Amino acid sequence: MDKNTVWAIVLSALVIVASAIVEIKVIIPKQQAAAEKQNIELKQEEAARQEELSNRQLVAVEETEVEEGEESFVIKTNRIQATFTNRGGDIISYKLLEHNDKDTGSGVEMADNITELNRAFSLAIGDATATPVNEVFNVKKINDYTIGFYRDYEYTDSNGNIQKFRLGKLYTFKDDEYMFRLDITVNGLEGTSGLNVDGVSYTIRTSPQIGPHYNKKDRYEVRQYVAYNGSKKTKKNIDNRYYNKSYEWAGVAGKYFTILVKPADSSIMKDSVRCVTESPNDYSNAQILLTRNAITSSLCTDTFYVYIGPRNENDLVRYNSRENNGWDLYNAKLNLALQTSGFLSPVEKVLKWALEMIYRLVHNWGVAIIVLTFLLKIILFPLNRKSAIGTLKMQELQPQMQAIQEKYKDNPQKMQEESSKLYKAAGYNPASGCLPMIIQMIILFAMYNVFNNYFEFRGASFIKGWIDDLSVGDSIWTWEKNIPLISSFTQNNLRILPFVYTLSQLFNGMITQYGGAGSGQSKTQMALLMYGMPIMFFFILYNVASGLVLYWTVSNILQMGQQLVINKITKNKKQELAKSKKPVNKFDEKFKSGKKKTR
Repeated sequence: MDKNTVWAIVLSALVIVASAIVEIKVIIPKQQAAAEKQNIELKQEEAARQEELSNRQLVAVEETEVEEGEESFVIKTNRIQATFTNRGGDIISYKLLEHNDKDTGSGVEMADNITELNRAFSLAIGDATATPVNEVFNVKKINDYTIGFYRDYEYTDSNGNIQKFRLGKLYTFKDDEYMFRLDITVNGLEGTSGLNVDGVSYTIRTSPQIGPHYNKKDRYEVRQYVAYNGSKKTKKNIDNRYYNKSYEWAGVAGKYFTILVKPADSSIMKDSVRCVTESPNDYSNAQILLTRNAITSSLCTDTFYVYIGPRNENDLVRYNSRENNGWDLYNAKLNLALQTSGFLSPVEKVLKWALEMIYRLVHNWGVAIIVLTFLLKIILFPLNRKSAIGTLKMQELQPQMQAIQEKYKDNPQKMQEESSKLYKAAGYNPASGCLPMIIQMIILFAMYNVFNNYFEFRGASFIKGWIDDLSVGDSIWTWEKNIPLISSFTQNNLRILPFVYTLSQLFNGMITQYGGAGSGQSKTQMALLMYGMPIMFFFILYNVASGLVLYWTVSNILQMGQQLVINKITKNKKQELAKSKKPVNKFDEKFKSGKKKTR
């Protein structure tokens, strides 16, 4: 190994290590400090708000029929199991029965991090800073799929008058649905008309956190605020802040699961959504609070459609057509909550369709990835071959190009004209070499998004004991003791695929270099590309979904075979050109050695 190659490897390693140190020592502490400052400001705001409302506290009216003890109630369909408490009429557990959580061995828990004063779909009278109601409610279980809760309250309005009302919550479920309906009723009592606390009535909150358990160190898992206002979607990582925009629906989304709340009439909602990550324990929340505008009528029932389920297209797109869902919803556009890559979405859809067609034949998603990779290589081979031939032509044209550049170095326009004539005479298109690379990059980026978020890969096994789940990194050994820097990078898992990928990429680079690609570059540049890039991508891909690394590794192995074929083709082409001993074109004589020949 020559000195330049060694320097390239050493420099690449130093850059990677320095980047990791800067991120850990500088960037992350700054982000944490900014988040802590924002948390302090929100706490101060809430304290001021609570002090302002201290003289207008909400009081539960004592009723003889209210049971004093706290009880739980269960509603179960073929898809979900919801557990309610009569304290506030809130949800304390919400399991998706069709989707297993490997950490718990049961259905994915979507009402996670529940605490005594923070439950799923609790109500607070007032804005997003108000404390949720915490009294025991009356309960009416209407049937196996419908349960209601209610309680009488009174409060003192801004004019000092006591206002009484009955607060009711009715949950309705259906089989074959991840969506349920929540009806919230405010019924004025003893002449009370409406509910108005400084211009709003009540605030409803989602679950404090959604499952499976969120590991903030996993940079490929997310907790996002997602919303749609009828024309534009919002998708931001959740933090302690307000989004002061209108919405038709809003929610919290992870990589594979989501909670979305859609008011039947979005105009009744205040154009402000509060996002919360702060939690009384070490497990941060991922929660939104939605506030309803003031109620002016004596009797008001608001309807909310709540989707709690997979973040995949098949289940979300159903609510765009009445005939496809049990709630008669249409054009809800909940599928805009999906993870997409914008202009690459059509490519992703084609790739998903191809994967699903192959899966129907092979019944293994890992095998489907390999087959799809093989088919893509066959389709792209003519372009790669054309690119290699084009590179060879470019190498043959280098003397003439250098002559033109020297002759017209003071006249860029003329240099461009003569270069174009040279390319045209030789039948070479400079852009042709970029096309295969561009297409492969487009497919790579689309594949990244598909494999990193494709719901069907969740829990899908390729080879048991090694790749048990294509949606996460492979693992052959896991350790518990944290090792500084190592654990934060590896997530305490020893993975094999990233090493196989790196080796395949290195061998691929060697074969490509042997074939003459990039011969116009210096040895140092070539060494940096050949050794530095695979090392860099090893660190980038170490914890990526194993489905993506499998695709890229298989792609490298197949590319090596293709490159050997292309090397042979270009070698034969060179021999043909050498035997012909003819000028490539008229410019070969005209600009030989940079001087025009005289007749």
